Amino acid sequence: MKIAYLDTIAGISGDMTLGAFIAAGVPLAQLQGELEKLNLSGYLLKAETVIRNGIAGIKLTVEITNQPKYHRHLNDICEIIDKSNLSEKIKDNSKKIFFELAKAEAKVHNTTIEKIHFHEVGALDAIVDIVGTSICLDILNVEKVFSSPIKLGSGGFVDTEHGKMPIPTPATVEILTGYPTLLTDIPFELTTPTGAAIVKALSGGTIQFEKMEVQNVGYGAGSRDMGEIPNLLRLFIAKLDLDSANEDLVIIDTNIDDMNPEIYPYIIEKLLEAGAHDAYLCPVIMKKGRPGILLSALVNKSKIEAISEIFFKQTTTLGLRINEVGRKILFRTSKFLCTSLGEVKVKVIIQGSNERITPEFEECKRLANQFKLPLIEVYKIIEKEIASKHKFPELK
Repeated sequence: MKIAYLDTIAGISGDMTLGAFIAAGVPLAQLQGELEKLNLSGYLLKAETVIRNGIAGIKLTVEITNQPKYHRHLNDICEIIDKSNLSEKIKDNSKKIFFELAKAEAKVHNTTIEKIHFHEVGALDAIVDIVGTSICLDILNVEKVFSSPIKLGSGGFVDTEHGKMPIPTPATVEILTGYPTLLTDIPFELTTPTGAAIVKALSGGTIQFEKMEVQNVGYGAGSRDMGEIPNLLRLFIAKLDLDSANEDLVIIDTNIDDMNPEIYPYIIEKLLEAGAHDAYLCPVIMKKGRPGILLSALVNKSKIEAISEIFFKQTTTLGLRINEVGRKILFRTSKFLCTSLGEVKVKVIIQGSNERITPEFEECKRLANQFKLPLIEVYKIIEKEIASKHKFPELK
């Protein structure tokens, strides 16, 4: 499967995304030709090579030549897209991105999706960024999009048409609710609402430690040279084996017969937080017939020291066993589905051409509490709608 992997070194924005695609091999002239199908005028695309912390990237700029500033509604933007001669796939992806923006803006400003005005994100340059991203995915024949956890700045402010907004902006936070993020102490807007919406609408989730056959790499540059980190979005165009992956891991375990059992759940939690793939307890009979607990953790070899430290600091053990093991897994990711209970994050297990979707426990628990329903009833509702191939709602 051909994928696009968005490595958010310094966050993500619309222009950084387009710059990364051009650097990864999308011809600028072909992108411009496709954008002309929108029948919009008054802008020019400018791509230049810049250096960020010694790394060359493409800085793409949408120069507005003669265009008044429109405050468009979602319907206005969808109409522009629908009337174009772009492919249906490009149209659908573009509208999905704008739908994510509309939902977030409506909630932040306490209004409806129909009434929300797009200010910055409804401007011509944002339309070019969003539709352009969908075009680039189509040109490169990308089948799925994944990303790293999305990096956010904090502690600063950004000027908007509504006045100064805290970083990260409320719209960006709202869009990325439920998606893995990393909050940094960098006082700049690393991720914009447009960049967040691209990820939320198109990404199948985050992946780590997957074996990819990288075909092209491109760097899209942000406007500011931040110094402490390279202001870049890195894009991998790669082939990903979705059948299964083989991993070389270790099991770290120990026998314990002299510890308060109330402590074990806390230790399990700490082991998982530190990166263990699994952590579990088994009752055992130890020497002299004493009942005890076998505490085990399944980890990558790179995590041996960190996990061992938790065993020694948090338990009464004096020694550990470390055994190499192999693991074969099916490819897993996550995505969001629109259901009768709202937007729900589900787990996706892929084997060849088969895709199995299952509800996430924490999501079902959240919905059970929100709607005052039995947990088992929430599972039944979500599973029924998954079985009926519930899809993202059409944008009218």
